[in-house]
Amino acid sequence: MKKLYDCDLGCPVQNTLQFISGKWKSVILYHLFQNGVLRFSELQKKLPYVSKRMLAKQLSELENDGIIDKQIYPVIPIKTEYRISSFGSTLYPVIQSMVIWGDNYTKETKQKESQN
Repeated sequence: MKKLYDCDLGCPVQNTLQFISGKWKSVILYHLFQNGVLRFSELQKKLPYVSKRMLAKQLSELENDGIIDKQIYPVIPIKTEYRISSFGSTLYPVIQSMVIWGDNYTKETKQKESQN
Protein backbone atom coordinates (compact mmCIF):
# COMPACT_ATOMS: atom_id res chain seq x y z
CA MET A 1 0.00 0.00 0.00
CA LYS A 2 1.26 3.44 -0.92
CA LYS A 3 2.09 5.72 2.00
CA LEU A 4 -0.07 8.83 1.61
CA TYR A 5 1.52 11.08 4.19
CA ASP A 6 5.06 11.38 5.39
CA CYS A 7 4.23 12.70 8.83
CA ASP A 8 6.97 13.69 11.18
CA LEU A 9 7.30 16.38 13.82
CA GLY A 10 5.24 19.37 12.74
CA CYS A 11 3.15 17.42 10.22
CA PRO A 12 -0.14 19.27 9.63
CA VAL A 13 -2.13 16.02 9.54
CA GLN A 14 -0.70 14.89 12.88
CA ASN A 15 -1.25 18.37 14.31
CA THR A 16 -4.94 18.10 13.46
CA LEU A 17 -5.35 14.49 14.54
CA GLN A 18 -3.84 15.13 17.95
CA PHE A 19 -7.03 17.03 18.76
CA ILE A 20 -9.73 15.03 16.99
CA SER A 21 -8.38 11.48 17.08
CA GLY A 22 -10.36 9.24 19.31
CA LYS A 23 -13.24 7.10 18.19
CA TRP A 24 -16.01 9.56 19.06
CA LYS A 25 -14.42 13.02 19.24
CA SER A 26 -15.31 14.03 15.69
CA VAL A 27 -18.88 12.82 16.18
CA ILE A 28 -19.18 14.76 19.44
CA LEU A 29 -17.87 17.87 17.70
CA TYR A 30 -20.33 17.37 14.85
CA HIS A 31 -23.26 17.32 17.29
CA LEU A 32 -21.98 20.34 19.19
CA PHE A 33 -21.54 22.31 15.95
CA GLN A 34 -25.08 21.31 14.95
CA ASN A 35 -26.70 22.16 18.29
CA GLY A 36 -24.52 24.81 19.91
CA VAL A 37 -24.89 23.62 23.48
CA LEU A 38 -25.67 20.10 24.68
CA ARG A 39 -25.99 18.53 28.09
CA PHE A 40 -24.29 15.24 28.87
CA SER A 41 -27.63 13.41 28.75
CA GLU A 42 -28.43 14.94 25.34
CA LEU A 43 -25.09 13.76 23.98
CA GLN A 44 -25.81 10.29 25.36
CA LYS A 45 -29.10 10.23 23.43
CA LYS A 46 -27.33 11.28 20.23
CA LEU A 47 -24.66 8.60 20.73
CA PRO A 48 -26.59 5.65 22.23
CA TYR A 49 -23.91 3.16 21.14
CA VAL A 50 -21.21 4.95 23.20
CA SER A 51 -20.84 3.98 26.84
CA LYS A 52 -21.26 6.66 29.49
CA ARG A 53 -17.66 6.12 30.58
CA MET A 54 -16.27 6.48 27.02
CA LEU A 55 -18.35 9.59 26.37
CA ALA A 56 -17.12 11.17 29.60
CA LYS A 57 -13.51 10.29 28.69
CA GLN A 58 -13.76 11.78 25.19
CA LEU A 59 -15.44 14.94 26.54
CA SER A 60 -12.76 15.29 29.20
CA GLU A 61 -9.99 15.02 26.60
CA LEU A 62 -11.70 17.58 24.35
CA GLU A 63 -12.04 19.90 27.33
CA ASN A 64 -8.40 19.41 28.40
CA ASP A 65 -7.29 20.23 24.85
CA GLY A 66 -9.33 23.45 24.90
CA ILE A 67 -11.65 22.29 22.10
CA ILE A 68 -14.83 22.45 24.16
CA ASP A 69 -15.97 24.37 27.21
CA LYS A 70 -17.79 22.68 30.08
CA GLN A 71 -20.25 24.55 32.26
CA ILE A 72 -21.43 22.97 35.52
CA TYR A 73 -24.51 24.40 37.20
CA PRO A 74 -24.76 23.96 40.98
CA VAL A 75 -28.23 22.42 41.01
CA ILE A 76 -29.51 19.02 42.06
CA PRO A 77 -29.22 16.95 39.99
CA ILE A 78 -26.07 18.54 38.56
CA LYS A 79 -26.55 20.08 35.16
CA THR A 80 -23.52 20.00 32.84
CA GLU A 81 -23.43 21.70 29.45
CA TYR A 82 -20.83 21.47 26.70
CA ARG A 83 -20.14 23.92 23.88
CA ILE A 84 -17.42 24.50 21.31
CA SER A 85 -14.70 26.86 22.55
CA SER A 86 -13.38 29.67 20.39
CA PHE A 87 -10.28 27.54 19.70
CA GLY A 88 -12.51 24.56 18.92
CA SER A 89 -14.53 26.61 16.46
CA THR A 90 -11.46 26.65 14.20
CA LEU A 91 -12.12 22.93 13.61
CA TYR A 92 -15.46 23.70 11.94
CA PRO A 93 -14.07 23.43 8.37
CA VAL A 94 -12.51 20.06 9.21
CA ILE A 95 -15.75 18.64 10.61
CA GLN A 96 -17.79 20.19 7.79
CA SER A 97 -15.49 18.54 5.22
CA MET A 98 -16.09 15.22 6.97
CA VAL A 99 -19.87 15.83 6.76
CA ILE A 100 -19.68 16.55 3.04
CA TRP A 101 -17.48 13.52 2.37
CA GLY A 102 -19.78 11.28 4.44
CA ASP A 103 -22.90 12.55 2.65
CA ASN A 104 -21.29 11.95 -0.74
CA TYR A 105 -20.20 8.46 0.28
CA THR A 106 -23.73 7.63 1.45
CA LYS A 107 -25.25 8.90 -1.82
CA GLU A 108 -22.78 6.93 -3.94
CA THR A 109 -23.36 3.78 -1.89
CA LYS A 110 -27.14 4.07 -2.22
CA GLN A 111 -26.81 4.76 -5.93
CA LYS A 112 -24.65 1.66 -6.44
CA GLU A 113 -27.09 -0.46 -4.43
CA SER A 114 -30.05 0.72 -6.50
CA GLN A 115 -28.22 -0.17 -9.73
CA ASN A 116 -27.74 -3.77 -8.59
